[in-house]
This record gives sequence, structure tokens and C-alpha cells, in this order.
Amino acid sequence: MARLVLVRHASHGLLGRVLAGRMPGVALSDAGRAEADCLAQVLAGEPVRAVWTSPVQRAVETARPIAARHGLVPIAEPGLEEVDFGDWTGQPFEALPGAAWQAWNRDRAMATPPGGETMLAVQARAVATMHRAGESEGAGEGVVVLVSHQDVIKAMLAFVLGMPLDLLHRFDVAPASRSIVRIGPGWAVVAGINAALV
Repeated sequence: MARLVLVRHASHGLLGRVLAGRMPGVALSDAGRAEADCLAQVLAGEPVRAVWTSPVQRAVETARPIAARHGLVPIAEPGLEEVDFGDWTGQPFEALPGAAWQAWNRDRAMATPPGGETMLAVQARAVATMHRAGESEGAGEGVVVLVSHQDVIKAMLAFVLGMPLDLLHRFDVAPASRSIVRIGPGWAVVAGINAALV
């Protein structure tokens, strides 16, 4: 059995104002860097065998101090990358088109951002990554940390819980939070969701 710690990246300056998506150059804020350091301290006593991260900058910056505490280098993993929001990337939330944005938030299993990817595609790549992490060398003896993004982590948790993607808004995954999945051959169990730093 492996234990996976699903970490949402720490805070950045556009949080809550802009749909950052895969925008380049979105770094952690001062508060976010402090959160990342705190995450590293929280996980310092865990038997972390590997740290996998979304290649998006804010996730990599969150992963680095966690990995450093264990003498590791974070591994960039495309399956953990942020949702491709297509034409919505970089738009202020208030500027997103009402009907299409509402449809995306109401019908996650069916709606698609213009020029972007579906949540079903996100879930497929993220769950495949989660299973590979659980089967990775040494994972059965310790913890693999997966640093990713809110919707990607929600998609993984929803899969394990058997929850439809349309219900993702029924639980939260906050910045710098930890969710836990225990995983073995042919099974997975959610052991915690959205654990805060304090």
C-alpha cells in the first residue's frame, strides 16, 4: 500500500481574481512561499520517497521546498498539469462569459472551455498519474507527494469516491492544502480531504 499526499499549490498574486490556468510567469506570492515552507515542515517527518509536480511554475515552486527536506528533486509530471482553460486562460473571473462559465461550473462532465480540455480528459490523465505514483518504486514503503491544482486534485478524489464530476463544488481543496489517498493493486481509499496548514 502506498500513501499519496495530494498537495494543491500555495497562494499566488492572481488567486481569486484571474483564471490563471497555464499562464506562464505566475509565481507564488510572499504568503505562498511561506505556505510552501510550512508544507515542507509539516511533511518533514513523513517517509517521502518522491515528489511529483505539475510543470506549472506555482506548483513547481511549492514542490521544491518539500522535496528539498527529503534530499529529493521534484519530478515534473504532465498528468498533474493544470486544466487547459483555452481562451479563458488569463481572464479575470468577472470577464468570463456568463452562460458558458455557468455551464462549465454546472456541467463539468460535459462542458468544455473554448479551445480547452474537458474535465473527463483531466480526470483520465490525473488518475493514470495517481496509479503510476502508487505503483512507483519504493512507494509501497512510504509517501509520494503529488503537487497539482484544485480541479485536478478534485478530479482524482472524485474518481476514488465514485462521485460524478458535476458535484465537484461540494467539497473544497484550498491553496496549500493536503488530501490523502491510500492506494494498492486494484483499490484506492480517500483518507483525508483539504487538510489546512493550521
